Formats: sequence, structure tokens, C-alpha cells
Amino acid sequence: MSALTNNALTVLEKRYLRKDEDGKLTEDPVGMFKRVADAVAQAEAGYGKSSKQVHRVAAEFYNMMSDLDFLPNSPTLMNAGRELGQLSACFVLPIEDSVDSIFETVKNTALIHKSGGGTGFAFSRLRPANDCVCSTNGISSGPISFMEVFNGATEAIKQGGTRRGANMGCLRIDHPDIIDFITCKQDTTKLTNFNISVLVTEEFMEAAANGEDYALLNPRNGAVVKHLNAAKVFDLIVNMAWRNGEPGIIFIDRINRDNPTPHIGAIESTNPCGEQPLLPYESCNLGSINLGHMIIVRDGKAEVDYDRLQHTVQMAVRFLDDVIDVNRYPLESIAETTRSNRKIGLGVMGFADMLIQLGVPYDSEEGIALAEQVMSMVSKEAQKASRELAEERGVFPNFKDSVFDRDEAMDIRNATVTTIAPTGTLSIIAACSSGIEPLFAISYVKRVMDGAELVEVNPQFEKIAREREFYSEELMRKIAEQGSVRDIPEVPEDVRRVFCTALDIAPVWHVRMQAAFQRFTDNAVSKTVNFPEDATAEDVRLVYELAYREGCKGCTIYRYGSRDAQVLNVSGKDKKTAQDPASAVVRGPRPRPARTHGSTERINTGCGNMYVTINEDENGLCEVFASMGKAGGCAPSQLEAIGRLISLSLRAGVDPHSIQKHLRGIRCHTPAWGNGGTVLSCADAIGIAVEHYLTERDTGIVTDEISKGFSKLDTLVGACPDCGCAVEHESGCVVCRFCGFSKCG
Repeated sequence: MSALTNNALTVLEKRYLRKDEDGKLTEDPVGMFKRVADAVAQAEAGYGKSSKQVHRVAAEFYNMMSDLDFLPNSPTLMNAGRELGQLSACFVLPIEDSVDSIFETVKNTALIHKSGGGTGFAFSRLRPANDCVCSTNGISSGPISFMEVFNGATEAIKQGGTRRGANMGCLRIDHPDIIDFITCKQDTTKLTNFNISVLVTEEFMEAAANGEDYALLNPRNGAVVKHLNAAKVFDLIVNMAWRNGEPGIIFIDRINRDNPTPHIGAIESTNPCGEQPLLPYESCNLGSINLGHMIIVRDGKAEVDYDRLQHTVQMAVRFLDDVIDVNRYPLESIAETTRSNRKIGLGVMGFADMLIQLGVPYDSEEGIALAEQVMSMVSKEAQKASRELAEERGVFPNFKDSVFDRDEAMDIRNATVTTIAPTGTLSIIAACSSGIEPLFAISYVKRVMDGAELVEVNPQFEKIAREREFYSEELMRKIAEQGSVRDIPEVPEDVRRVFCTALDIAPVWHVRMQAAFQRFTDNAVSKTVNFPEDATAEDVRLVYELAYREGCKGCTIYRYGSRDAQVLNVSGKDKKTAQDPASAVVRGPRPRPARTHGSTERINTGCGNMYVTINEDENGLCEVFASMGKAGGCAPSQLEAIGRLISLSLRAGVDPHSIQKHLRGIRCHTPAWGNGGTVLSCADAIGIAVEHYLTERDTGIVTDEISKGFSKLDTLVGACPDCGCAVEHESGCVVCRFCGFSKCG
């Protein structure tokens, strides 16, 4: 078994390993992999395998997982061989235009979330807001209001504390409520358990390119409600995505052209991260091969180990097909549809690690060529393995009249075989890069429980730095502050070129890489197109148009700093050397005067409007008070405590600039944006108000602009609400690589 990192052990112990009723661990990682391998291999007995043969297959499954060459999706690791037994990650449920259907789907969604799955929905069949409801002589509330119902149900379930509920909400571009849908997450406190994507048609894309109008259709009767200018609607999509990363876009016509069973129905939604299009009442189980392990060194040169990759693909396809049979589905309708199509989604992770070992930059023609070469081989071998299973076990039940029924030589066991998924927590367990994403950062600074700061370095970078003798703790901390090695001269130029991060790569290369993998993927590819903070809306437009031209099935973008503030704590350079305690002077605060003068500033925070009052007396600043404009996440007692401590410090003679400096940069998981910057927390808001007050007092310049109180990496994503460490933005989800927290929406 491969050695597991400390982060991997933390994630496994928190979310995957079996516990007793008191929360004490009752298995270790070896036991988990054995539990999963044994449970999944039991499917082999249903196809006439002897107990000895079943045991042999289970051993192969165990070796593949324990060596971290392949890992199945999280529900399989969590639930295989346990009472729940629900092993699929992805589900799509239909929503018909009736209250009965809507709330039946809410109930089914709760069952799926409770079992560890994520759900996708198309709200396109619901009549628009203010449309007539003949049965009640009333008017409809529209899709957005019902999305809020689903969001609330998800919030209540939270998937039993092991995986948080995640939803994909889709709406066709020609739905009358499309404008409201595009802007429904403008308030980032709304629909927090949803990712949203617009189902874009080719007709719309052509109309947008030509500046033409297009029709909005009432799904209740197909009537044309009105016309909109496609270019202006596309502008709105682009601008909203530029502002906070949503909505994404899904090229629904392209997805349905690749629908392997069109005679069964049309695809109208995907799973929460967009890589798995599914029919209504269909599920899919996913798994990923660790490409970072598919390297062999011959004559001192690293190259792709295609023999090992081929064997891993063959065993992974068998594993995923077996999962379909041993799975305990939350609904019989889901079981029936899933077993009838037997879709599996084999993908990859660790692609950035593979590139680094081969010395190939991510943003290069050589990198694109390698992506096509590797995924072409994975696809070819996966289809071959599925055809061999068809010979052994038979084709999938819906094979007749499917796209494969046109050629007798195309007998196949699984309607789809490949998917590129985000691998947030799986890549933590495997200690590899996530999915096909570039590295997020080369070096992090991680806060631990006692307040100390530890520098964590990409192991491949550290190995090269030590071998080439340019490693130092100071350099690693500098890299953590900078967020990139590209402009650090202490790092050799060839190393800088290969160790590129998401910050370094131009958006066009993200799209080209996604397209390269999509060319050899049955389903879709989960990939985030990263933009720097200063990117324009026009940059986003060009990427969406490029994704359409390049053959992608969808596109998700994220402009750094547009949604969340980064928790990465970079240097300790602002820390002052502590005095010798023996020489410290005990100081008390001066009395509060009877009369003070000052001002009050309103600042928008993630918890609502905060009002910060700053007063001074003849000796300078003497007190600070803060209150919320409405009930919110920050308890009044906490704000009162902060204000009292600041006031005591000021009257004790502490430099207000020092207080302001230490308040700035304190983070929570609900930041707010405005006036040129990010309010990271309520404490940060108080620091901003103090900064504004001091600026006006010292310079006479009145400002409400929010300055940057944090380093370059602080603009990336958000704070982990579980451990406070860095989270990465990945295909509409955030993932903490330190404790395994993940959340979509």
C-alpha cells in the first residue's frame, strides 16, 4: 500500500473511515480499501465466477486503490460494504410542471443527499413567474422560487455531515424567466447550495454572434412570449460570470448529439459540476486514474508508462461496472434507468503531476498533445474493456436502437465509459493534483491550531529544489507570498516554466486543454477556466466563444477575487518581535472622557450592513463601537467584545495603526465585495473603518475605497469554514486540501 500523507489521513479519518456510535474509528485505510474491494467484487459472483475468482478480482481492486492508482467516487469509498450501500455520486431528477411533481422531487432529492449523492435538475419545464395556474385561478411563482425550496431542503439535509448537499440548476436559454435565472445568484447569500448553468442552444449562439433576436417560449403551451436580443442576453451571462463565476454555460445541443440512447429520452441536465449529463432518473458512478503514477523512468528519462495505464483502465472499467450491480439505489426508478444504460465515468487526476515529471509545461503545444495522447489511450482501452465485458455479460439493456445498435461490431456493456470529473477530496487522498487542473499553488502557508504557521511545499518542487540546491525556507515562504514562481529569479528558468500555476496560465490554454480532453471523452469535462483579478468581461466573452468553437460541452469560469477571498495566510513579516516579558510594563487604560467626537461609517459585510463608530478625545482615538444593521451571522455580543477590547487598547496607548493592521485580513467564509476590494469578515470591516478614519485624520482625504489588506494569493478563493485553511475553486465547487471540506454552489 502506498504511504498516505497527513492530509490524506485527516480526510479519511474525518469523512471516510468507519466509526462506532461514539464516533471512534473502527477501521484504518487498509480496512477501508479492503471493505470497498470485497463489496464491489461480489458482483462477479452474479456472472458465474467462483469464490476463488471473486477473491482474485477483489485483490486486484484492493491493489489498484491502495496503491492510489485509481480511486472511485466518494460515496463508493464511504458506503461500499456498509449498511447504506449507496455508491453513486451523480443523479439527475425530473421536475414536471405541477406542485405534486415539484415536491415529490424535493423528497427524492433529500433521499439522495442523505445517501451522499449530488443532484442536477432542469427547471425548464416549469411555467414562468406570473403565468396562469388554471386549476387554482392563481398565478405561478416561477422556477426561481422553487429553486429556493430545493436550496432550503438541501441546507437541512447536509448529507449527514459526510458530504454536503450539492445541486445543479439548469434553465434553457429560451425560457421566459431566463433573465431572472441568469441574475439569481447576484446576491451571493442566495441559492448557496446550487451551481447554476444556462442551457445554451446553437441557435442562440448563432443569433448572439449576429446580433439577432430570438424567441422566449412558454413551456406550458409552447407559445412565443416575447423576443430578446441574443447578443444582449449573452452580454448579461458574460457579465454575471465575470462578477462572481456564475452562471456557467452548457451547450445542450452538443450534449444531446452525443446522447447514446436518444430513443429513451433527451438529456436536460447534468450533475452538480457539469461533467456528467444524465437522463431523468439516471445516476452514474465515477472513478479516476492517477496519471502521476503512470510514469516510468527508462535510461534516466521519464516517460508515460502505457502498460501500467492500460492495465489500470481495464481493471477500473470492471470495477465501475461491478458497482452498478452491488449499488443500493435510493429510488427504484433510478435503479431501473441506471441498470438499463449502465453508464460509467472513468476519468483521470494528477495530470499536472504527470506533466511536471515529464518536464512539459501545462500551457504549451506539447502539453496539449500529451493530453490528447493520454486521453485517447484511456478512451480506447476503456471502450475495449467495456466490449469485452459485453461478450462476458451482455450489452446494456437499452442497447437496441441506441447509437451502438447501428454496427454489430460495437457491442458494448456501458452506454458511456469516460468522464473527466473534479477530484477534490480524492486527489487529497491520492496526494496528486486535481483532475486535469494545473497546480493551484507551489507553496502554502498553513495555520495550525496553536497559531503557528507551517510552510507546505509541492513535493515535486521541493524534491527538485533540494536536488538542484536552491531550496530554502525563506524562498518557500516567498513563493507562498507571491503565489507563483514565474517571477522569482532564485528559481531556475526551466523550473519556473514547468511549475506553472492557475495564476500563470492564460485563459485560452485552459480552454484548449479542456477541449483536448473532451475530444476523447464520452460525457463531459469538468474544468475551471481561471482568470486574473484584472480580467475584463470581454476576456470572459472570448473564452465562452472559444469553448463553443473548440467543441467543449460547457464552460465554467472563475475570476480570482470575484467571489471569495483567499484564506492562505502568507508571511509573518508584519509580526513584531516580542519584548522580554520580564521587562514589560503593565499598562492600564486611561478613563473614558465624558464627551468624545468622531464619525460612523457603514460598511457592507457578508453578514449585512455594519455600522462602525470611531470616537476620539484630546489624546487621540479612544473608542470603537460596531453594530449590525440587521440580524446576521455575527452575534451582537461578539461585536461588543471586539469593540470593548479595541477601546481598552486605544485608551491604554496602543497605536491605532497597529490595531488596524491586525484587524485587516481576518477571514470568515462569508466575505463581501465592493469599492475596489473585499471585506473578509466583520473584524476586517472594523479594520477598514479604522483605516478610513486614520487616513482622513492624517491626510484630510475622505475615502470609502477598500484597500488590499492581504497578499496576491489572498485573492484566490475562500476560507474553509471547518479548518480556516486554503480552499480551491474547482468547477463550481470549493475544496479544502487540508481537511477535505468540499461544497458546491
